[in-house]
Amino acid sequence: MKLHGIQKMTLLDFPGVVSCTIFLGGCDFRCPFCHNFELIDGTAQPIMDEGELIDFLKSRKTLIDGVAITGGEPCLHKDLPELIRKIRAEGYKVKLDTNGYHPEILKAILDEGLVEYVAMDIKNSEDKYALTCGLDEVNLDTIRKSISILMNSGTDYEFRTTVVDELHETEDFEKIGEMIKGARHYFLQRFTDRDSVPYGNLSAPSFEKMHEYAEIAKKYVENTELRGVE
Repeated sequence: MKLHGIQKMTLLDFPGVVSCTIFLGGCDFRCPFCHNFELIDGTAQPIMDEGELIDFLKSRKTLIDGVAITGGEPCLHKDLPELIRKIRAEGYKVKLDTNGYHPEILKAILDEGLVEYVAMDIKNSEDKYALTCGLDEVNLDTIRKSISILMNSGTDYEFRTTVVDELHETEDFEKIGEMIKGARHYFLQRFTDRDSVPYGNLSAPSFEKMHEYAEIAKKYVENTELRGVE
């Protein structure tokens, strides 16, 4: 497997674990607010293969304890479980980021106990899901299945939504709340613009809106928090 990026150390990506973050290319979605679109459109070229990654991890054992795997969409890669096994064989904990569109891969990884933590994106309410993903249609059954798999697993997890002013409104968080009612953790992340974002006319919600949305979500997920909001 080819890796398209690496952050050699972070305290932010893997809760409670000093880790590196690796980036895999490709994604099912074309979200207009994506920060990593160069991984989707092929602009970002591979920087190492998995053998080079393992060599890197062998050299970092006194500095980091975990590996966060993100993208793109890691679960597009059928050999993802094997990559995780190799990472774990070096003694590292693993966190997986996913859009939830490959529940069969997610379930296989969870059933084998390959990861300590999963972060799954919830893009929007169901009636606006495809729009928010930049697609004409989305198979919502796959999203519902992944939500169920995570909520019924013994693995620690979070759901998270990147909130964009042009794409989200109050009623969306009532509907999202119903989708993930009783979940362990839910984070609302405030959109921030970057040069790599593919669509240039998006903006962050106000702080007041973010707090309003969080209060709505707390009716359904008690442990709802904000990210990117000072």
